[in-house]
Amino acid sequence: MTATQATRRALISVSDKAGVVEVARELVRRGWEVLSTGGTLKVLLGAGVRATAVSDVTGFPEIMDGRVKTLHPGIHGGILARRDVANAGAHLAELAAQGIAPIDLVCVNLYPFRETVASGAAHETVIENIDIGGPAMIRAAAKNHAGVLVLVDPADYHLALQEEVSAAERQRLAAKAYAHTAAYDAAISAYLSAEVSEFPQQVTLELTRLAGEGLRYGENPHQSAAVYRLGGQSGPVLDARVLSGKPMSFNNYLDTDAAWALLQEFGAPACVCVKHANPCGVAVATDLRSAWERARDADTLSVFGGIVALNRTVDLETAQATRGTFLEVLIAPEVSPEALDWFRAKKPDLRVLVAGQGGATGPEYRALVGGFLAQARDTRTWDDLCPEVVSVRQPSEEQWADLAFAWRVTKHARSNNVVLARGGVTVGVGAGAVSRIWAAERAVQNAGEAARGAVLASEAFFPYDDVVRLAASVGVAAVLQPGGAKRDPDIVAAADELGLSMVFTGSRHFRH
Repeated sequence: MTATQATRRALISVSDKAGVVEVARELVRRGWEVLSTGGTLKVLLGAGVRATAVSDVTGFPEIMDGRVKTLHPGIHGGILARRDVANAGAHLAELAAQGIAPIDLVCVNLYPFRETVASGAAHETVIENIDIGGPAMIRAAAKNHAGVLVLVDPADYHLALQEEVSAAERQRLAAKAYAHTAAYDAAISAYLSAEVSEFPQQVTLELTRLAGEGLRYGENPHQSAAVYRLGGQSGPVLDARVLSGKPMSFNNYLDTDAAWALLQEFGAPACVCVKHANPCGVAVATDLRSAWERARDADTLSVFGGIVALNRTVDLETAQATRGTFLEVLIAPEVSPEALDWFRAKKPDLRVLVAGQGGATGPEYRALVGGFLAQARDTRTWDDLCPEVVSVRQPSEEQWADLAFAWRVTKHARSNNVVLARGGVTVGVGAGAVSRIWAAERAVQNAGEAARGAVLASEAFFPYDDVVRLAASVGVAAVLQPGGAKRDPDIVAAADELGLSMVFTGSRHFRH
C-alpha cells in the first residue's frame, strides 16, 4: 500500500478508539480517503482528520438510531469486489457501472456487548449493544482478504501503513477477524441462552489464549500446551499476578486452582497444601504462620514440591517459616513487600502469586475425546447441609467443628477419598483410591498415632462396615458420611457396637 495510490479507500468504524486517530491521520497524509460512521467519525473530525461520512457514500442517512448505516451495496459492493483473479475486472466494471468505488481497508471492531453485560445493564440496553453492520463488514472484508486488508485489533493497525502486506499475513488477519466475530456471536448466544436454559442444545465456547509465549509444555514434556480464557470470565488463578519466580506451568495452574478452590471454604486464617490436585495438608489457626506450619506438618513428605494457598496477607514472619520446604507455588490475597523481598532473595524459583478477582460462573466442562461433559458446579456449603446424627453416641462440640472441617476438605479431594482431622488440621488424607477401604487405610497410615481422637469424613457412602471398623481400631471418635447405602443399618449398628458417633449429611461429593 503506497502513498501514491490516491484512490485507495479505508473504512474505519470502531468501538475501541485506541490508536484510530493516528492511523487515520497517516492514511490521509498518504492520500487515502477515509470513510467513517457515528462516533468514530466524530472522533476523527474532532481531531482534525479529514473523513467522509458513510451516508455521503451511500446517499442514505443513518436510520433507526444508527441500527442501519452500512448495510448498503455502496459499502458491501466496495468491500466484496474481487481483485485477485482473472474475473476481477468484471467485478470492478460492475462497481464502476453502479458508481461504487472499491474499499481496500476495513478497520472495524464491535459494540461493547460483553462489557455491557458485565455492567449489569438492563436487557434492552444489552440487546442494543449487539452489533449488526460491524460483523457484516468484517466478514465481507475477511472473505475478500486477498484484496482487502481487515483489521479488528489495535495491535495490528500498523499493518495499514506497511508498503506491502503478504498473502500469509492477510490470511492471518482474516482468520483473526472471523475469530473476532465468532467470539462475539458466542458471547451473545451465551447471554441469551442463559436466560432460557442451563444446558442449551448448542453451546459455543469462546476461548482466548492468554498473552505471552504460552506454557513450556503440558502435563509432560512431550505435550505442547497453552492457557485460555473462557469468554469474558476472570479467575483468581487465571488472573493472578506472578510477583516472583519462574513462569507458571500447566500442572501449576491445575494444582493452584484446586488449592485456591478449597481455601475458599474457610473464613479463619487457613493454609491449603496441594499435590497433584489433592489436598495433602490443610489447617486453620488463629494466625497465618501457625496455619502454614500446621498444614506443613500434617504431611511433610507430600508437601515437598507442592502448592500452598493462604487466605491472608503473607507477612515476613510467615514467609520465613517456609524456609527449608521446597515449594512450587505460593498464592495469597496479598504479599507484603518485606515478604516478597525475602522470597526473591531466598526462594528465587518459587512462583509467588497474588490471586486475581473473579470466580467460576456457568457450567463446568470436562473434555472427552470428541466432546464435552457439562454440569452445574458443586457450590454446596456446610451451611446448606442438614447433618443427622444416626448413632447412639452424639459428637462433642469439638468433634462437630472437626467434622465440618473434614467435610470441607473431603469435598475437594479426588474420589475415592477419606479425610482424618483433629483440632482444625488434617492428620491423614487418602485420596484418588479405587476402593474406599484403601483410601481409609492410606489416611490412617498417614495419620499414625494422630488418628486417636480424630474424626473421619468420606465424600461418599460406605457400602460395607470395613471403614468404620478400621476407624475404631485406631481410635477415631466420630465418622461423617453421606449415607444412602443399602447397608446403612449395618453401618450404623457397627458404629454403635464400636462406640463411634456417626453423622449422615445426605450429600455426596464425588470428584473424578
